[in-house]
Amino acid sequence: MQWKNTQGVSWVAVDWGTSHLRIWLMSQDNQVLDHNSSGQGMASLNGAAEFEQVLFDCLQSSLVDDDTLPVVCCGMVGAKQGWQDAGYAAVPHNPLQYQTPVALPTKHRQLWVWVLPGLCQQQPADVMRGEETQIAGVLCEHKDFTGVLCLPGTHSKWALCCEGEVVSFNTFMTGELFALLAKQSVLRYSVMDEQWCDEVFHQGVSDGFNNPSQFTGALFSVRAKDILGSGAAQFGKARLSGLLIGMELAGTKPWWQGQKVMLLGDSLLQSLYKLAMDQLNIDVVLMDATQMTLAGLTAAYERQG
Repeated sequence: MQWKNTQGVSWVAVDWGTSHLRIWLMSQDNQVLDHNSSGQGMASLNGAAEFEQVLFDCLQSSLVDDDTLPVVCCGMVGAKQGWQDAGYAAVPHNPLQYQTPVALPTKHRQLWVWVLPGLCQQQPADVMRGEETQIAGVLCEHKDFTGVLCLPGTHSKWALCCEGEVVSFNTFMTGELFALLAKQSVLRYSVMDEQWCDEVFHQGVSDGFNNPSQFTGALFSVRAKDILGSGAAQFGKARLSGLLIGMELAGTKPWWQGQKVMLLGDSLLQSLYKLAMDQLNIDVVLMDATQMTLAGLTAAYERQG
C-alpha cells in the first residue's frame, strides 16, 4: 500500500471483510491521517500467517523503531476462516459498551492486534460479523437508540434496538442471491445490460413486495421479457434488483412498520434501498456506513486504552 501521510500514527483501524481490506491510520486524538484499501480480503488469504504478513506489509512504512502499533480490526478477519475466530456475543447486547476485543498472537512484535467479536442469537439462529461495529458507531451518536437498523450488503442485516441494545436481528441473503442469479442462472443473459430504469425497478419492488409467493415465477419473467423483446426487456438488472429488495421488505414488514429505520450501506445499495423504502412510505434516515464503521472501531480502541 502507498501512503501519503504516515507521520504521527498512534493506532490503526481495520475493516477486513471477505473481499476487501480497508485501513485507516489514526492520530493520537483519533483523527484520520490517511486511509487505503485493497482486494486482499479473507477469501484471498489462507491461515493466520498470511493475514499477519499482509497487515505487516501494509503498515511497515508506519512502524517506528521498536514502538508497538495498536491495530483494532473488525469483520471476517475474526471468522473461523479468518486470522482467528473471535467468537460471538449473544443478544441482547450493546456493542458500544460491552464489545470485548480478542488479542491475537503476532510474530511481528511491533504489531499489537485486536479483533472484535460478532453478534449471535439462538432463536432464530443468526450471526453477524462486522455489522455490529457499524451499529456501535450509530450508538456513538444515538446512545439510547430505539428503532430499526437496516444494513444492506451481500447479506442484509436488520437489527432491532431498544435503548441502545441490539435485542434481535435477521439476515437476508439478498445481495448474494442477486450475484448468483445474475452470474450463474439463466438470468445472466438478461441482466448484462448496464441500462437502468427507475420505473422498472419500482415495478419490481411492487411485485416482490405484494406477491412474494410468486417470486420464482416473477424471476423467470425477467428472462422471458428479454427473449420476447416485450416491454422494458433491456432493464433486466433493474427488475431483478427490485424483485429481490421488494421481497426482502415484505419479509421485514413486521420490523419496519411504524418504525424509524436507519439505513447504512455503500452508496449504490443505500440509494436502491432508499428508493424502495420511499415507495413503501417507510420512514428512513440515511447514515454513512464507512463513518459508522470507523466510529465503532474508534470506540473499541478507546475502551482498550
